Amino acid sequence: MKSESIVFAVAGMCFGVILGWVLASQQSSRSAAAVAGAPAPAAAAAPQAQSPPPLDEGRVAQLKATIGSDPGNAGAHAQLGNVYFDAQRFPDAIAAYEQSLKINPNDPDVSTDLGVSYYYTNRPDDALAQFDRSLKIDPAHTKTLLNKGIVLAFGKEDLRAAADEWKKVVELAPDSAEGQAARRALEGVAAAHAAGNTTNQ
Repeated sequence: MKSESIVFAVAGMCFGVILGWVLASQQSSRSAAAVAGAPAPAAAAAPQAQSPPPLDEGRVAQLKATIGSDPGNAGAHAQLGNVYFDAQRFPDAIAAYEQSLKINPNDPDVSTDLGVSYYYTNRPDDALAQFDRSLKIDPAHTKTLLNKGIVLAFGKEDLRAAADEWKKVVELAPDSAEGQAARRALEGVAAAHAAGNTTNQ
């Protein structure tokens, strides 16, 4: 086994707990966001193997009715995307987020949600390009930086670049949920490299 493969194997074990936490954090923050009317995403690395949550058909109907009477309501399109995202209906989420961004292209939260949805549909390059758009809107957007690191690590297998993004999160918001997740991810990278070095000796 190559040392790089060993590093990724150990990193995968270390990150498993972190990413599970991030996914749970994402779903709980969406509930709060729906009440506030603004999405507040965080991301995980890959959809879980278990069955997705059921689609909230009532909420979908409600949001589609709102959009029908007010097609220019960017927030309603974004919330519809959130409902689809939570049910792991990522192609539908992408369509809703893209429509929201056509109306309001300067929302880094929706832009980042779109990037995460791209990643979940095996489009890591599109995800990274979308995160770069989010960071042009807000260079200090910690959720984007955290997500970018995850896609770099798992979509592109570039732990060095991923660690650079996570360090930015820790510097910007060390006590935030994103900062704590980034710190754990960095600890996982360090542990993975240490294990790889031990194996090579």
